Parts: sequence; C-alpha cells; structure tokens
Amino acid sequence: MKVPFKVDLSKDVIAITGGGGVLMSAFAECVAECGAKVALLDRNAEAVAAVAARMKDKGYDVIGVAADCMNKASIEAAKDEIEKAFGAVTILINGAGGNSPRASTDNEYMAKDLPEGTKTFFDLDESGFRFVFDLNILTAVLCTQVFAKPMVEAGKGNIINISSMNAYRPLTKIPAYSAAKAGVSNFTEWLAVHFAGCGIRSNGIAPGFFSTKQNHALLFNEDGTPTARTAKILAGTPMKRFGETEDLLGALLFLCSDEASGFVTGVTLAVDGGFNAYSGV
Repeated sequence: MKVPFKVDLSKDVIAITGGGGVLMSAFAECVAECGAKVALLDRNAEAVAAVAARMKDKGYDVIGVAADCMNKASIEAAKDEIEKAFGAVTILINGAGGNSPRASTDNEYMAKDLPEGTKTFFDLDESGFRFVFDLNILTAVLCTQVFAKPMVEAGKGNIINISSMNAYRPLTKIPAYSAAKAGVSNFTEWLAVHFAGCGIRSNGIAPGFFSTKQNHALLFNEDGTPTARTAKILAGTPMKRFGETEDLLGALLFLCSDEASGFVTGVTLAVDGGFNAYSGV
C-alpha cells in the first residue's frame, strides 16, 4: 500500500475493530506500513482471517481475532490474545459500525398518501434501532473500557473513533445510523475530557460519502448505473466525487502520531469533499 507520508509507529500496538471491512483493513495496512503491530478484531471470523493472512503475506506484523465487540467478555478474551502476541494496545481504533435495513425507512419525506407497503418511520423495528446503536456506540464504549484501562496505568494512549458526516448532517431514510454516529462524535469529546489527565488522547474521523460494500445498493442500481440518491450526494459534494479509501489515510496517520497531533484531542476530522461546508446554494 502507498501511504501519503510516513510516521513512526514502530513502538505501537494498534487494535482495530471492524478490521474485516474495507475501510478498516485499509487502515490496518496503512499503520502496519508505518511499523505498527496490528490486531484486527471482527465478529466475522472468516473476513478478519482473510485480511490478516493477506497482510502477513506482505510481511506485516498482524493477527486477526474473531471477537464480538458488542460483548465485553469477547473483547476481554481478544485483549488477552493480543497482549500475548504483542503486548498492551497503545492505539485503539473503534471502527466497528454500520446500519440495518430494520432501522431505515423507504421514504425520504412523510406524507399521508404514500404507496401501500411503504416502510415509514412508524414501521421501524425497535430491535433494529437497538442493533444500530449497539453496533456503533456500545462497541466503542465497551472496547474503550477494555483497552483504555492499561493505557491509564501506563499514562499514555490514543483512541480514534470512526464517526460519519451523518453525525453533523443527518441523512434521510437512516435515522438510527445518523443518531448513532452523532453519539460517537459526542462520546469522542467526552473521552477526550475524561482521560486528559491520564495522557490519553481521543479523536475521531468523520468520512463523507465513500462507496463500500455496505452502501453499494443505495448508491448504484443492479446494472451499475448510479441511483437518484447518488445524484443527490454528488450534487451536495463540492468536489463532485465519492471519497477513495486512500483519502482517509492522511487523517489517520496525523491522529496516530503523537509528534504530529500530540496537543490535539476531542476533535473529529471531516474528510468529506466539502459536503458539510456546502449549503446547497
């Protein structure tokens, strides 16, 4: 992988949740290229094993750990495995997250005369909302509880949470995901204050619109043509394109490096092509 610049992470052990996914596996290769020992956590054992194997083939120091980050006991077991392999985690990247169709509406706007069968806000499944909140916020809370405790004892550490531009500009159709990511950004700020006296920094990255496996069906039709939603997205993004995975790596390395961002805490960096700054006119 080509990284935008190098920082020295050779003394770091970095745990990345959601490590079997597209963005977090790219994050893993980026920090590994800078010398870090990397532990990938994901509840999809097959996916995380495949990413770890691919990285090992490239010569990186990495392990893949099957872990349910919504279950504290599972996280504790993962922590023990990581510490046996590499020692204590010094940087935690809370990348686990996602949405659910059970917490998404079919319609952008409520109306009295919607077609029969339209899934509206009133039809959303309570369990879907709970799942989305647990997947995005609870995972960050539980993983931070487990991995930050040794950081407090060491007097040094770094937490990076993955938020979203949905935290600032809630999108239509996905109320649970937007609210959950707003919670992630708020939690990031809370952690920054809470741990400031312990030498632990807490920051976030808020990606704009990136085309991934999770949102591909929302952005493109089955024949590969862009959906109407894609047209809206690009119209509202001044740079007129989707983000590429590589666009996030500079922000990641900046926040990982104590030399570059040692006095930065409580910040969530927007990487969005200008989406948040654009008023539409």
